[in-house]
Amino acid sequence: MQADRSNASHLPGPTHSPILSSFATGPRQDVGTIYELRTYDVKPAKMKEFQDMVNKNIHLRTAHSEMIGFWSAELGAMNKAFHIWKYDTFAHRAAVRKAVASDKEWQGKCISVILPFLDKQNMEIAYLVPWCTLGSPPKEGVYELVTYQMKPGGPALWGQAFKAAIDAHASKGYSKLIGVFHTEYGLLNTVHVLWWSESPDSRAAGRHHAHEDAKVVAAVRESVRFLESQRNMLLIPAPFSPLK
Repeated sequence: MQADRSNASHLPGPTHSPILSSFATGPRQDVGTIYELRTYDVKPAKMKEFQDMVNKNIHLRTAHSEMIGFWSAELGAMNKAFHIWKYDTFAHRAAVRKAVASDKEWQGKCISVILPFLDKQNMEIAYLVPWCTLGSPPKEGVYELVTYQMKPGGPALWGQAFKAAIDAHASKGYSKLIGVFHTEYGLLNTVHVLWWSESPDSRAAGRHHAHEDAKVVAAVRESVRFLESQRNMLLIPAPFSPLK
């Protein structure tokens, strides 16, 4: 039996509610650009050798794709290296990974040497949130990576409150916002926020002022209703890091 379609044109079509959260999946994917966030746990006795080896040979790797930054943890963790890589699309990343695996000089001079130095590797794929562009520091300094594990439900649940808390800090200049990354592959509902400060002491002073700022306190109180946990690391940029 066929359905009567004679009046189909007079029937109302499906309606779609507008996406209210600027954190929504659509805008992120429309942009296309993805960021790979890598964390290496280095054996304590091998940290200096690891740093020296990467410093000497990293140009072989950056010949294949763009590095955003490379840091070592100073506070909040020990013997960790954290780095961010930028790709235009997933297909671009796949092509780069294939080229890197075939690069005999990179594999021989660096990868085969540093792998025994590592205890563990972790990788996440993330988007910059739609309301954030990648920033740059005014001069060399230190970085703070704050990782928030939000409650399940995604940005439609917690996105606006989270943005308000970040904006409250950034608008007063307590630290300079570099980027807000929302994980797409890895532990879901995770947001990494990267800040720049001139020094650890200026970061401490900014944090002190933020805790006395009524606007910041109110925004944070609203946001933490959706928070499961958070942690931070103070990061020192490597000599070759584009973000210093």
